[in-house]
Amino acid sequence: MDELGVEYAGFWVRVVATIIDTLLLMIISYPILISIYGWAYLRSEKIVAGPADLLITWILPVVAAIWFWSQKQATPGKAALSLRVLDADSGKSLSIGQGLGRYLGYFISVIPLGLGLIWVGLDRKKQGWHDKLARTVVVRAKKRGPEPVRFPQA
Repeated sequence: MDELGVEYAGFWVRVVATIIDTLLLMIISYPILISIYGWAYLRSEKIVAGPADLLITWILPVVAAIWFWSQKQATPGKAALSLRVLDADSGKSLSIGQGLGRYLGYFISVIPLGLGLIWVGLDRKKQGWHDKLARTVVVRAKKRGPEPVRFPQA
């Protein structure tokens, strides 16, 4: 990855990106769901409250994530932190199939006590199990800080 001026993105920066994405999703979806189902929606123990909930909570996030990965190389949270999700072999954008595999791989990653996600912190290429299954990597620019301060010689 050195030749591209990028490095593998580690565990904590990816956690922050996920938190940003989750908050954005909540800001968008909760007002819509509350307007449809009322405030009782927030207290409901049902996995799916109805057709709108299925669409807004389960289907649209999958479609959006795959679209962002394949078209923009990052979800909004990853983009905010200058992270990119790339094909591990070519360094190019993900295919739709890779995106779907990556998304489904999240479920496999969380089943054994989240070990597949924690794996990002242990792996040499910072890949979680979902990345390994879909053959993806998450990278960021090596020189991402502000320009160093330089004073002209007086």
